[in-house]
Amino acid sequence: MREHGGNGSGDRPLVLDNARVIDPSRDLDARGSVIVADRRIVAAGPDAARTTRPAGAEVIDCRGMIVAPGLVDMRVFVGEPGAEHRETFASAGLAAAAGGVTAIVTMPDTDPVIDDGALVDFIGRRARDETAIRVHPMAAITKGLDGREIAEFGLLREAGAVGFSDGRHTITNAAVMRRALTYARDFGALVMHHPADPHLVGAGVMNEGEVATRLGLAGIPKEAEIVIVERDVRLAALTRGRCHIAQISCAESLEVVRRAKAAGTAITCGVSINHLTLNENDIGPYRTFFKLSPPLRREDDRQAMIAGLADGTIDVIVSSHDPQDVDTKRQAFAEAADGAVGLETLLPAALRLHHAGEVDLVTLFRAMATRPAELLGLEVGRLAPGAPADLILVDPDAPWVLDADLLRSKSKNTPFEGARFSGRVLRTVVAGRTVFAAR
Repeated sequence: MREHGGNGSGDRPLVLDNARVIDPSRDLDARGSVIVADRRIVAAGPDAARTTRPAGAEVIDCRGMIVAPGLVDMRVFVGEPGAEHRETFASAGLAAAAGGVTAIVTMPDTDPVIDDGALVDFIGRRARDETAIRVHPMAAITKGLDGREIAEFGLLREAGAVGFSDGRHTITNAAVMRRALTYARDFGALVMHHPADPHLVGAGVMNEGEVATRLGLAGIPKEAEIVIVERDVRLAALTRGRCHIAQISCAESLEVVRRAKAAGTAITCGVSINHLTLNENDIGPYRTFFKLSPPLRREDDRQAMIAGLADGTIDVIVSSHDPQDVDTKRQAFAEAADGAVGLETLLPAALRLHHAGEVDLVTLFRAMATRPAELLGLEVGRLAPGAPADLILVDPDAPWVLDADLLRSKSKNTPFEGARFSGRVLRTVVAGRTVFAAR
C-alpha cells in the first residue's frame, strides 16, 4: 500500500474481511467484516456476512488486523493562524491521518485568538481546503483568552464552534467560570478547561518532589491542579453546566472527579497519552521534550490514571498535540516551552497499555474515538450501520521504532524519539475515502 495525502482517493466501496472489529458504541469486539458504501458504514461485525456486498468494491483480507473507528482527538494545538512555522492544517492533517486520527478539535490559542465568529468560519474553510481529515474548532471561553470577559457563545456556535476552551490558559476568576458554565448551558455547549492555578504553578517547571529537588528544578505542586478541579466540579454542580476537565494527571484529581460523577454532576475529564505512559523520571538529564503542562507526575499517579481509564472515571484520551520549534525547545529546561507533538504517537502509545494487559481495546477506542465524539455531539467515533465511514485499519503487533525526523508534523518535539512500539496504522479512511495507506 502507499501513503496518501491531500483530499484522499475516490468513492469506491470498500469491504474489510476477516478483521477483528471493535466498535465501542455497541460494545462490539468480534471477528467479522466492515462494508463501506456511499461514504457510510453499511455493516460492521459478524452480521456483515449476511449483507449484500456492493458491486465493484475493493476487498481487503484483514486477517490479524483490527478495524476500529477513526480517532477523535479533543485537544490539538495548530499554529495556524499566526505560527505556521510550528504547524499548519496541512501538516497536522498529514500527521493525524498517519496516526489514525480522523477528526481533530483545535484549540483557540492562535494569533489572532479564535474568539470571533468570522475566525471560527475561517478555521473551518481553511481546514477543508488544506486537509482531508475533519477539523472542528473550539472557540475561546473568554475574549483574548484573558480570563475576564466571556466571548459571544451564541455567535461562535452558529459559526461552527463545537465547544469552548481557553486552551492552555486557566480561568482563575471563579465568577467568570460560573458565568461561562451558565452561558454554555443555555446553548447545550461543552466547556473544556485546563486546570492549573498559575499562582501555584509560579516559577515551577516540573512535578514538585524528590526528582525535582535532585535535578535542582523548581517544582509545581499537585495542588495547582487539584484546587481548580475541585472548584470547577462545584461550579458545574451549581450551574448544571457541562464541564470537561481537559487533562488530569494525579490521583487526587481523579478522586474529585469520581466523587462528582457519583453525585450526578455533569463533569467529564480527559488525560493525555503522555500521562498514561510516561512519568517524571523520564525527564532524565533535563530532556525538554518531556516538559509538559500539566507536568509528568510520579509513577503512582500514572498508575492511578490507568486505573481511572479502565474503570470509566476518565472519559477521554487526548494527544495534547502541541508543536514547538527548535527555538522554544532547545533551551535550558527551565526556559523551554511546555508541550509535545502527539498525533502520530497517540495510538501506538495507547497500545502499550493493551499489550501490558492494563486496559482492553474496547476501553481504549471508546476513550479515543466514541466518547469524545459523544461529548462534542459528532456523528463519528462508531462503526454502527449508517454512521460516517471514518475508520482505521490497524496491525496491533507490528514492531517499529520512532524516528522523529520522519514525523509529518512540522515540529519534531516528541517525547517518544527512539521509542519501540508494537502496533501501527495501515489505513485511515475518512467519509469512505482513503486518506492514508502505509507503504
